Amino acid sequence: MKVEIKFGGLGGQGIITMGFILANAAALYDGKECVFTQDYSAEARGGASTSEVIISDEDIDYPHVEKADYLVLMSTSAYRDYIHKLKDDGILIIDEDLVRLPEGENRKVYAIPATKIAEKLGNPIVANIVMLGFFTEVTGIISPDAMMQAIKDRVPKRFWEINERAFQEGMKHAEKNL
Repeated sequence: MKVEIKFGGLGGQGIITMGFILANAAALYDGKECVFTQDYSAEARGGASTSEVIISDEDIDYPHVEKADYLVLMSTSAYRDYIHKLKDDGILIIDEDLVRLPEGENRKVYAIPATKIAEKLGNPIVANIVMLGFFTEVTGIISPDAMMQAIKDRVPKRFWEINERAFQEGMKHAEKNL
């Protein structure tokens, strides 16, 4: 088993945090081999941001995504910048309110209003955690328990409750809509 995942969006959306949490969940709590890389533009907010995670049962020879099995996007500009990285039979996962797909997009697409769900929870900053919950349920690559433990490792204790609710809402959306 080898799975390549690429996250893309804008600075400030938690794109790098999503990759970091996924990598930790895979390596520390699900016992898989894992590589995590990140890249972002010079702007602190609003510039391009991407992270990559490769998960495998065996050693990983090359640390960068060559062709993603899953492309998780939270901006239209990320779609334009990274769609070429998705395998022909790969799966596109998007924040449906922030990513406008062109006419004729023929890949398998899963969409969630992650930012809108986070706003309803009272904190739009947890949209990335909503997306991780959705990703977890859609893909089945990482166990929900491992992902939740990795989230708790990453966020301060005072934010555990809102992040746990965000993660659960993402999973529920996948269960109801797929």
